[in-house]
Amino acid sequence: MSDPSAAPHYVFDAYGTLFDVHAAALRHKEAIGPAWQELSRVWRAKHLEYTWVHALSRRPATFWDLAQRSLDHALAAIGIGIAGDVRQGLLAAYRMMDAYPEVAGVLSALKSRGRRLAILSNGDPDMLEDAVRTANLAESFEALLSVNAAGIFKPAPETYRLATHRFGCSPADISFQSSNRWDIAGAKAFGFGCVWINRSGAADEYPGLAPDRVLGDLTGLL
Repeated sequence: MSDPSAAPHYVFDAYGTLFDVHAAALRHKEAIGPAWQELSRVWRAKHLEYTWVHALSRRPATFWDLAQRSLDHALAAIGIGIAGDVRQGLLAAYRMMDAYPEVAGVLSALKSRGRRLAILSNGDPDMLEDAVRTANLAESFEALLSVNAAGIFKPAPETYRLATHRFGCSPADISFQSSNRWDIAGAKAFGFGCVWINRSGAADEYPGLAPDRVLGDLTGLL
């Protein structure tokens, strides 16, 4: 296996890797009620499923539209009724997620070592700008790469190619970090050195496309 730590370019997935995807529901848990965690889980799972279906069917959609559609599905599936202002609050919070505690320090340390940093995400360009601005991370990244430019969602190869084009490098020159095992599999197939940020201690998947390293959070990158 390659050594991602030797790569000059570090590319990060955004949601679940840098930003806590469950932060929106957590902020509104009192209004949602006891099922807030289940709502957040179904919301996230359906959001990802929608991106895969749209990618495979080659039907264009924005990540933001799918976020709204998947929230409505989750509410219906669990049988939760919430006021319109709570729904709007959840969606607003989804654009301003909390970064995980170690993120800012790790990014700063990597930059001080001369690494070039970018985000590569399914998120729409304006969603990524909102997220990094809210988390005070705008100065950390050389580029915020949205799959919107490729016209398809991950894990299509076209999405990972956005990073090699941006940096003018080969896939082996990139260390790719994601908390999503399916994303790591797609990036590994493309040729990136891959670090799976397994925050939840999930069981491994895709044995034929193994990550080069597995970490509990980003601090292990240092």
